[in-house]
Formats: sequence, structure tokens, C-alpha cells
Amino acid sequence: MKRIYNNINLVNRNSFGVVESAATLVEFDTVDDLREYFADQQPRQWYVLGAGNNTLFTKFYDGVLIVPKSAERTILCDDGESVDIRVEAAHDWDELVAWSVEQGLWGIENLSAIPSSVGAAPVQNIGAYGAEAKDAITVVEYFDTRTMEVVRLNNEECRFAYRESIFKQELKGVAIILAVELRLCRTPRPNLGYGDVIKEVESRGGATLSNIRDAICAIRSSKLPDPKVLGNAGSFFKNPIVEREVAKRLLERYADMPHYPVAGDDTKVKLAAGWLIDRSGLKGYRQGAVGVHERQALVLVNYGGATGGDVIALAEYVCGEVKRCFGVEISPEVNIL
Repeated sequence: MKRIYNNINLVNRNSFGVVESAATLVEFDTVDDLREYFADQQPRQWYVLGAGNNTLFTKFYDGVLIVPKSAERTILCDDGESVDIRVEAAHDWDELVAWSVEQGLWGIENLSAIPSSVGAAPVQNIGAYGAEAKDAITVVEYFDTRTMEVVRLNNEECRFAYRESIFKQELKGVAIILAVELRLCRTPRPNLGYGDVIKEVESRGGATLSNIRDAICAIRSSKLPDPKVLGNAGSFFKNPIVEREVAKRLLERYADMPHYPVAGDDTKVKLAAGWLIDRSGLKGYRQGAVGVHERQALVLVNYGGATGGDVIALAEYVCGEVKRCFGVEISPEVNIL
């Protein structure tokens, strides 16, 4: 069944809490709902809105917001060591992580407490603390709005990269993700490459699944504001990737600058956008109703009454200051409409 809403207020459908609206919003349960709607209406402009955690509305959306509502989780195969699961797009990501930990399944525990729907996870290739969704995803199933058919892509075909995938490139405006398949395992494989995580896990008694999840949830809650209390979209900026020579020059000036290797490319180095923003003197900086969060410089917050334009103006200022101070360009991770 599908449900269609016209001229709908979006204030409760985006984690920034900005007051905007859309011409049409369509909730769907099945792929047949999508086929019927796209065949009948042939919308010229549409966007998939999951939980609204990574979207900033800056104006009236004069198109169709597509919202998946099916959230079933199914075990496809269990050979005693690895477990393949199929999870539909509307399933809450952190509920999936919590379930996997309860089942003793390793693979996504470092991605605890990330506000996202499962369907959004492969689009952004969500990641945290040395792990990414691509590490566990085996298949992404989507509805192709050109052919009206269901298509399955394996991990390699999804072209995952840092906060990137084929769904943000060739398939943008084409694919509506229906489900994601993941492979988890029972053999312990703790990923403790980040200092904060190591310390928190050790303080809880060692690298068990539940200790890792609890540690990461504690770290995130200590640094990141609750969007139900203070409007935000989590990390607003991507960590910039620069040439190795650029990183070397910066490290000569800032020996404490965090930096990380880029998988598969030893000519590039990933820097920490939060550190760059903080060292630009912007942590806690405020412009009217919007500001840089006082505990995590990656996060832009709505103190109440801000518009999407206010957030964009602040983001542009932050980018400009980082560029001025370090000569490094940072860019938004959030989808801006």
C-alpha cells in the first residue's frame, strides 16, 4: 500500500528541525507500489527521504519525496560461522547493530549509534571508528525508475569509497534502495584502531561485542548532541583527502594533526575535518540560531528557529576559515535540497 501526502510540513521529518515543506510525499510498502506510482505519475523530480538524518532542506521542495516503510529483517543463510541477512530499507540502522551484537555477530559493531535507516547506509557508505558499511554489505537491491525493474548489485558493483557509492554517482536520481544484504560472522574480529575506543573498551573489561558497542555509544553520546534536543545531522563535513605532500607540509607545522592512510592509495592522506575546524577557532562558534557544536566541531546545530539557509551560510563560513587557516578544502557530507 502507498500513502500520498500533498503540501506536507517536513519539520518532523528532518533531524535539523528546519521548517520547510514539500509538494508531495509518498510512503510505499512494496515494489509494486513504486511501479504503480512511477507509471502513473512519472515524477520529474524526486528524492528518497529515509529517516531524514542526513538531509538539509533549504527551500520548498517542489517535487516528490519517496519514503520506504518496509523494515523486515530476514536470515538468508547461517553456516555456523557466517550469517547472511537481508534487511529492508526502512529498518533502523542502530537497531540492526544492536540485534547483531545480541546475536554474537561481528562486523558492524563499530557503526553503533549512527542515526540512519538501512537503505541510506550504502548510499553514503556510512562509517565510523575505522569501519564502513561496505565492510559487511554483500548486495544492495534497488528499484530502477527507468526500467521499473528490481536490480541487485554486489559489493564491487556498488563502487564503494569514502562516503561514496554508485548511488551518489551514476545511479543518483535513478535508484530507490529496497533492501541491503550483509554478511556477519561469529569469529571475534575487534577493530580497535582508534585511541578513544581502545581506552573505553579496556575500561569495560576487554574487547567483547557488547563492550565495543557500549564504548562507542558512550563516546558518541559524549560528543554528539541528540537531534531530538538540538537539531543537527551528525557529522556535517567529510574528512578531506589530500596529497601526501600537502599532509607532510602541514605536519611540519602541526605535529599533533590527526592523519590517516587512504585505503588503496598511498599517495593520499585523510585528515580530520573536526580537528581542522577546531584549530581554526570555531568549536562553539555561533551565528544567530545556528552554531558549531561546543563538543564536536564536525557538527552544526540548530538552536531553534534556524532556516536551511542559515545552516548553509554557517557551513560556507566554516569552509572558508579552514581554507584560510590550512589551505585545505572541506565539503559537506549532508545532502542539501
